[in-house]
Amino acid sequence: MARLLGKSGITITPIIFGTWQAGKTGWVGIEDAEVIQAMRAAYDAGVTTFDTAEIYGNGYSEELVAQALHSVRDRVVYATKVFPNHLEYQQVMDACEGSLQRLKTDYIDLYQIHWPAGSFKNKVVPIEETMRALNDLKQQGKIRSIGVSNFSKEQLAEAAQYGQIDSIQPPYSLFWRQVEQDIMPYCVENDISIIAYSSLAQGLLTGKFGPDHKFAEGDIRTKNKLFQGEHFQRAQKALDQLRPIADRHNCTLAQLSLAWLIAQPQTSAIVGARNPDQAVQNAAAAEVTLNPDELEEIDRISRSVTDHLDADPVMWNFAA
Repeated sequence: MARLLGKSGITITPIIFGTWQAGKTGWVGIEDAEVIQAMRAAYDAGVTTFDTAEIYGNGYSEELVAQALHSVRDRVVYATKVFPNHLEYQQVMDACEGSLQRLKTDYIDLYQIHWPAGSFKNKVVPIEETMRALNDLKQQGKIRSIGVSNFSKEQLAEAAQYGQIDSIQPPYSLFWRQVEQDIMPYCVENDISIIAYSSLAQGLLTGKFGPDHKFAEGDIRTKNKLFQGEHFQRAQKALDQLRPIADRHNCTLAQLSLAWLIAQPQTSAIVGARNPDQAVQNAAAAEVTLNPDELEEIDRISRSVTDHLDADPVMWNFAA
């Protein structure tokens, strides 16, 4: 099941446990004990790769990862991210140190730039300066590989001029496919892994959110374009067409969506879990094998949603 992370020689799993929710910010109804149990359950089910970030709950998510996995640290891969307010040379060095301490480890397997410099009104730092810090951290053995997240193809190519980039982390799912246009061909050509986030379109692909669903106050999904208006209606129709395929495989809609995603070139899927049962179900998606006809059929159904989206790669109306 394992696959290589870019050219790094590091082995990752096709299903990656995501811990955005564990930080609690932007999510509701998350319990620490259950998240820790979910990470352990994912590990027991064969998932060895765990993705977090310093910004998730201001480091809280990283601390929970350490609590859950410290005893098996040598058998898991930690991926974390530096936020765009820390992209000057010394800021990167300090941010990495903070992540190392919270993760209770002396190395990070994959260290990623979370958003390009200048995002969220942060200072624009030349990518050359940020990469110099990341290369130094790699030389010191504090990180084993470098990745980027939410970069355009141009930004990815520019970063790659200053060092080896082993992965890019974009939003990518059956209902969100902008990455396929120019980033994916570049990654295939340059042996860069695609680590998809929001791989279930923030839960939409589970089929659990019917036409009348109302989210709790403070839930980030209220700003997600896919949960709004005609996009949401088209998604519901597409889910109805996907259900018979899932039934044929005796799997859930979520597992079917993940199976399709990890069958795409270079792609592994980050997926979160609130409890152990969800974690085990997510891990089982790696066992679902789709034949070429099914992949094509799913692709066609998916386009009934994605063909109507604009080219903006950001999934949320953050300004709204």
